[in-house]
Amino acid sequence: MNTHAKILVGAGALLAVSATAAVAQNRPAATEMEKCYGVARAGQNDCAAGPGTTCAGTSTRDYQGNAWKLVPKGTCTTIRTPKGNGSLSVIPNR
Repeated sequence: MNTHAKILVGAGALLAVSATAAVAQNRPAATEMEKCYGVARAGQNDCAAGPGTTCAGTSTRDYQGNAWKLVPKGTCTTIRTPKGNGSLSVIPNR
């Protein structure tokens, strides 16, 4: 492989690494997410839907107060639903 070809291969590898890093920066990390109760539609919760459920996708009502969805950190309580805003803790009797 000549010097010009080696430079092109090296540049291509550098671009691939840079693109991967850029994509990773635009995607929220697990530590940048938080559990938000009362915002999931029926069957679309991430977990914690109460007794008799197995977890993700088991909520039976829209905006069920004991079912949570992962949302970007700091946004939960600003999410509005027909039953009120999201909560960082279980919403009793919803």
